[in-house]
Amino acid sequence: MAKTKKEPLFVVTKRAEISFKKGLLIRALAILAALVVCGIVTLVLTRQNPFIILKTIFSGAFGNDTRILETAYQTSILLIISVAVTPAFKMKFWNIGAEGQVLAGGLVTAVTMYYIGNSFASSFGNPLPAGMQILLIAIMAVLAILAGALWGVIPALFKAKWKTNETLFTLMMNYVAIQLVEAVRVTINKGGSGKVDSSILVQGWFPKIFGREYLIDIIVVVIVTGVIYVYLKYSKHGYEISVVGESENTAKYVGINVKKVIIRTMALSGAICGLAGLLIVGGASHALDKNMAGGRGFTAIMVSWLSKFNPLIMIFSSLFLVFLERGAKELASAPGIGLNESFSEILTGILLFFIIGCEFFINYKLTFRKSAKEVA
Repeated sequence: MAKTKKEPLFVVTKRAEISFKKGLLIRALAILAALVVCGIVTLVLTRQNPFIILKTIFSGAFGNDTRILETAYQTSILLIISVAVTPAFKMKFWNIGAEGQVLAGGLVTAVTMYYIGNSFASSFGNPLPAGMQILLIAIMAVLAILAGALWGVIPALFKAKWKTNETLFTLMMNYVAIQLVEAVRVTINKGGSGKVDSSILVQGWFPKIFGREYLIDIIVVVIVTGVIYVYLKYSKHGYEISVVGESENTAKYVGINVKKVIIRTMALSGAICGLAGLLIVGGASHALDKNMAGGRGFTAIMVSWLSKFNPLIMIFSSLFLVFLERGAKELASAPGIGLNESFSEILTGILLFFIIGCEFFINYKLTFRKSAKEVA
C-alpha cells in the first residue's frame, strides 16, 4: 500500500558565507521594519504622532552641541569596554567581569588622585604646575591599567591552571570590586556616608581641549579602537587568539601555548577596562562610585557580539545603543510628551529584538519547497 509523505514547507540551512553588502542590507531592512513596528505601537498605545516621538528621541541625543558631545562621550566609554571584552570573547573566554575590571581601574585612579594628588599639592602648590599635573595623570594611567590587568589575569590564571569556570569567576570578581570600592569610599570619608566626588578628588582632572570636557577621553578611545582592530586582524597575537577560539587542540597541535595566550589576552582585556575606569574617573565624573561602570560591562557583551568582534563596527553599535538610551531620557523629560522611560524601553526592546533577530537570516537561509507527495 502506498504511503504519502508531505515535504516541509521550508527547510533551514546554514549559510556558507554572506557578502558584506547583503549582510548590511538585511540589517538595514531589520531596522526599517523595527521602526515601522515602533510607530504602530506608539500610535496604538499613546495616540501620539510616531514621528514626533522619534524626533524627540533624536533631539535627546543630538539636539545641541552639548548633547552631541555627551552622546559622543557615552558612546566612547561603551565602545572602549566593548573593545576590551572582544579579544577574550574571540578566544571563547567568557569574560563577564568587565564591570569589576572597570571598577578596579577607577578605584586605583581615585586613590591616586586623593593621596598622591593631595601630596603633590601640599608640596608644589594648588593648582599643580603643568609638569606635576602631567606626571600625576601618567601615574594614574599606569596604575589604573595595571589594576585592570590584574583583575583580568586572576581568573585567567585559574582557568589556565585548574580549568575553572571563567564565567562564574569573572562574575564574582565584579562583586569583590564593588565591595572594595565601598571600603575605600568609607575610608576616604573617614567612616562617613557621603560620596567621594569632585569636591574631594580635586587633583588629576584631565585638561579640557578647546574648552571642552571629554575630548581627551574620546581621542584615547579612538586610538585604542584602531590599535585593537589592527592587533586582532593583522598581528601574530591576534592570529593565536583566533586559533585558540576555534579549537584549543588545534592550537596545541600547531605549537601555540594556550595557557600563555589565555593569560596574555585577559591581561589585555583587563588593562583596557582599567583604562576605561581611568577615563570615567579622571576624565569625566571625578568621583568614586560603585555604579561608575553603569552596567556597560554587560551591555558591551551585546555590542561585541552584534559587531561580530569587529572593533570598527562596534563604533556604530555603541552609538546606536547610546542614542536609544539618551533618547529614552529625553522622552521622560520633554514637555508635552507625557511618556516615561518605560515606554522608551519598550521601543528600545523592539529595535533590539529585530536587530538581534536579523542575525538568524544572516547566518541561516530559508529554502521554501512546494508541497508534493512522495511514494514510499
